[in-house]
Amino acid sequence: MSVMINMGTDPKGQIASMDLEELLATRLLVQGNSGSGKSHLLRRMLEKSARYVQQIIIDPEGDFVTLADRFPHVAVEGSAYNEAEIRVLAQRIREHRVSVVLNLDGLDVDNQMKCAAWFLATLFDAPRDHWYPAVVIIDEAQIFAPAQAGEVSDEARRLSLAAMTNLMCRGRKRGLAGVIATQRLAKLAKNVAAEASNFLMGRTFLDIDMARAADLLGMDRRQAETIRDLERGHFLALGPALSRRPIAIQIGDVETKSRTGSFKLMPLPDTKSHKAEELLFSEPKEPALPLASPEPPAPPSSEQLMEFIQKEEERKATEAPKNDVIVDNSQKETLIDALLSSIIAEEENAYRQANLLYQEFMIGCRMHGLTTPPLDLPAFSRRLAMARSGLKGKDFQDETWQPAFKVAQTLEEDIQAVFLLLAKSAKENTPCPDDDIIARIYGTRSSGRARRLLGYMENQGIITIRTDFGGRRSITIPALGWTTAAA
Repeated sequence: MSVMINMGTDPKGQIASMDLEELLATRLLVQGNSGSGKSHLLRRMLEKSARYVQQIIIDPEGDFVTLADRFPHVAVEGSAYNEAEIRVLAQRIREHRVSVVLNLDGLDVDNQMKCAAWFLATLFDAPRDHWYPAVVIIDEAQIFAPAQAGEVSDEARRLSLAAMTNLMCRGRKRGLAGVIATQRLAKLAKNVAAEASNFLMGRTFLDIDMARAADLLGMDRRQAETIRDLERGHFLALGPALSRRPIAIQIGDVETKSRTGSFKLMPLPDTKSHKAEELLFSEPKEPALPLASPEPPAPPSSEQLMEFIQKEEERKATEAPKNDVIVDNSQKETLIDALLSSIIAEEENAYRQANLLYQEFMIGCRMHGLTTPPLDLPAFSRRLAMARSGLKGKDFQDETWQPAFKVAQTLEEDIQAVFLLLAKSAKENTPCPDDDIIARIYGTRSSGRARRLLGYMENQGIITIRTDFGGRRSITIPALGWTTAAA
């Protein structure tokens, strides 16, 4: 089936068409400086061919996600997925022939290259039964196939360049037609650009880019000067899908718009100079504080506790001994929670062993009239782990927490608090704690040790760690079926 796409008009006012079937076999390269109309050209081509062929768009700037508002495209945020999930997504795209826009706007350049590489490699490696025709459009292709090494990692550049080379060199046999757009031909790897047989060259000013564009169009140096004079939205076209001889094309209108659009001049605000200075340098106004109940008094520090108990011991030495105070279970749990809160509130206590903190706990019990502590050392260690993870005594009685406590009892004592912290975040589906918080709960100031601990717990099958392309980590506890939110 031959399908001709109306791309615009030539200088004589006649329709300039692109043969879509020929494009699938011969690939396309679009070049033009920023503001020359490359994105407009790609959008025109995508809109006119959306009914006839599957479209897969790799969009580093998020310009083409608006296609999903009018056409049956699916916008995919690349930053929300990790490598395995991106590969599964690419497999399903080829299998079900769904047009997608892979938006990489939320990633840095290094992760953009890796994400695009894994995505393209999976499209390329699809089973033969899924080799359906598809147009793969890559905007800002110089990012993914750079001519020279930049500030990105060698791994990202190697993966991305290999995937782009496979797409442009061998993709045709798998039904993949590469369409790449770049601001500068000099920045694009030559082995990638050379595989295109169709060219649309827009305005450019640098001699090296004009020379390469003229060479691809079969023009001499004098004719190459005309590339500098092209207006916005005007391109020189050549190739079996466009024209056998170079022709000028004015790209037609489009139905959808970019999210950002182009910036226009607008009047500046009518602000006198002294008012402008006030806006910049005046003291910020304090926001009105909402009415709230008074804060409870801060728990006493360990130094205060020691000073108080010393005075108590001196007083008791001159008085007759008294019987132990009798308290019920609810009062006992309240007392335990209060004492544990007082202990963990001290910054340095985060790095002290449970047996040392148990002495402070016993002192606090005696201050409240309990000569016999309600917890022995093993029980205190378990409750201290709970307190460090943010749990209270009432949670110990909660049936929904019992599976988590059973798992915690099977773990080494020093990681129980970290496990319960992760379990609490997962149960409440709150963001995963960062490395600094985990390090403090673990009793170290090293975030590296915290990461190694998480790696150890994952190797033991206690947790499963997932990190998306945006660097957001979430943790699942398989034994409980709970997962934290990404953070």
